[in-house]
Amino acid sequence: MFSMPRITMVLLAAGLTAAAAPAFPEPPKSRDAALAALRSPDAATRAEAVNWIANRGGMADAPLLHERLRDESLFVRGFAEQGLWLLWGRSGDAQIDALMARGTEHMQAGRYAEAVNAFAAVINARPDFAEGWNRRATVHYLAGEFKRSIADCAEVLKRNPAHFGALAGLGQIHLALDEPEQALAWFRKALETNPNLLGVEFSIKQLEEALKEKKRRST
Repeated sequence: MFSMPRITMVLLAAGLTAAAAPAFPEPPKSRDAALAALRSPDAATRAEAVNWIANRGGMADAPLLHERLRDESLFVRGFAEQGLWLLWGRSGDAQIDALMARGTEHMQAGRYAEAVNAFAAVINARPDFAEGWNRRATVHYLAGEFKRSIADCAEVLKRNPAHFGALAGLGQIHLALDEPEQALAWFRKALETNPNLLGVEFSIKQLEEALKEKKRRST
């Protein structure tokens, strides 16, 4: 919801070429080559460029991957989405990254208090790092602390307005609070930012139908 989907990241982490068929294009050798490859008419070449930027770039490169969320190739769009999660989750500080990993481990094990403490330490050390706020928002949601989760999502969006995970997360929170109109508004913002969120698109359709039915019954 607020975090990267549990889809294997082997191709992004290890490089597309090593895991793909021999005919797959060579990865870019430099940033300039990657930028040029993003404009290639060949989808596989664009995917290699996305992979290069995701693994070597920084937050300043996020707009390049956001553009690829609307690539004509579904394959490239998928890499762009996962590449953004990689960019967002990389702080550039080994100690912060270790804290993030520890907090995520606690979260996945259901140790929410420990996870909150780990992510709070990240936020205190690097308040500018949006993903620290996002992970704590996720823990608060899982623990049923919806108002705290909303507050942390707001901090994420101050730092990264295009964070579709936080946008979709706000939709989930308002859905849990039985506030369908607010949920629908946030889901629409998430889908506008990333048109590849099929689960969000499905939720929008369900909410639109439910609200239409509610209106029909009230007239």
